[in-house]
Amino acid sequence: MYSIDLNSDLGESFGRYTLGLDDQIIPLVSSANVACGQHAGDPMVMRDTVRMAADAGIAIGAHPGYPDLQGFGRRDMNLSPDEAYSYMLYQIGALQAFCAAAGVPLRHVKPHGQLYNHAAIDPELAAALAQAVRDVDDRLVLVGLANGALVDEGRKLGLTTAEEFFTDRNYTDEGKLVNRNDPAALIRSEEEAIERVKNAIRDGAILSVNGKLIDLHPDTICVHGDSPTALAFVRRTREALEEDGIAIKPVGATN
Repeated sequence: MYSIDLNSDLGESFGRYTLGLDDQIIPLVSSANVACGQHAGDPMVMRDTVRMAADAGIAIGAHPGYPDLQGFGRRDMNLSPDEAYSYMLYQIGALQAFCAAAGVPLRHVKPHGQLYNHAAIDPELAAALAQAVRDVDDRLVLVGLANGALVDEGRKLGLTTAEEFFTDRNYTDEGKLVNRNDPAALIRSEEEAIERVKNAIRDGAILSVNGKLIDLHPDTICVHGDSPTALAFVRRTREALEEDGIAIKPVGATN
């Protein structure tokens, strides 16, 4: 029987600004990646998101990003590996405290935005991020782009890793995400996106934006929860997978 983790990037509201449909998305996914206050989120949002995820019984992970609230962590910052290590450590520790207060474990770490993208192609940066995860807790699962450098460096350190696939994003011939500034970055058709997810899970392959076959074997699927149609799409994705006999459960779950 096939199984997959459905994860979503959550807790990205800040102060008076609300982003996403966290309370409605959480019951539909198996893992929550919670923003840690640097690219989005704040202490109150972190606490509330952890509580909602804990009440739903889903896995909770840290979602650290570049210290760039205005740019939502999607701008280049060119941090050194040593700086990135410190920011990673700081943010994981912050969310770990909220998890401890709620009486639930922190299960995984998934970098955000440009930090994630750079770590997928820069082994030196990836090694620094993986080391930070290991130094906090070597039982944490490190989530990174399928076939990317972050997954490779995590494995070198003996970490459990999860290769991630994005439902609504197109891929280059090299297996990387098409840049968001490219009109072809996003897949607009829900039917096409869901079919690609099934192909990735069952066949271990998808077609690139140029029609090239790319090998990948995802452990977790990212479904975004911050667009007007997000809720319906996440629900449809989950229903379609379950109808095809694909179980939804967190990475590392035994039942």
